[in-house]
Amino acid sequence: MAASISAARLSAVSGYNWRTMSLIDQIQKDLVAAMKAKDEARLSCLRMVKTALTLRQTEKMGPLDDKESQQVLATLIKQRKDSVEQFTKGGRQEMADKEAAEIKVIESYLPKAASEDEIVAGVKATIAEMDSPTMKDMGTVMKNAMARFAGAGMRVDGRVVSDVVKKELAGK
Repeated sequence: MAASISAARLSAVSGYNWRTMSLIDQIQKDLVAAMKAKDEARLSCLRMVKTALTLRQTEKMGPLDDKESQQVLATLIKQRKDSVEQFTKGGRQEMADKEAAEIKVIESYLPKAASEDEIVAGVKATIAEMDSPTMKDMGTVMKNAMARFAGAGMRVDGRVVSDVVKKELAGK
């Protein structure tokens, strides 16, 4: 009798939605697909991503929600971008290309990144909402702008936002 609980009843009782797949589960599924396809580059990248997520889960001592998982992936992307820059400066283009390919794989698991125009528009809107901020208020403007982007579910590079904020505040 208890074994015949339906999936809908289970989700109502436990609060677990059995239809959604967590980011870690999706990565595991794609990892298996990459193994079967013998796609070594993708497989290596997905193993690294899964390891980073598992490490963060262990540090937290509990499962990660999607936002925390996305933060881990964003950190991995930032590391790869720094590596691309260093490899390019050092004349190691093949390594820079490998890192750039990994960035594309990792980005496929994140929401779409905001465009330069969207960032400029968001920063201008944030500045307009504030009481004529100056360069001294840059930290507050950054905090409010980043919160605006996060609230809209947009992924942004903090350096780009910082550059736009500096440019907009310098123009005042």
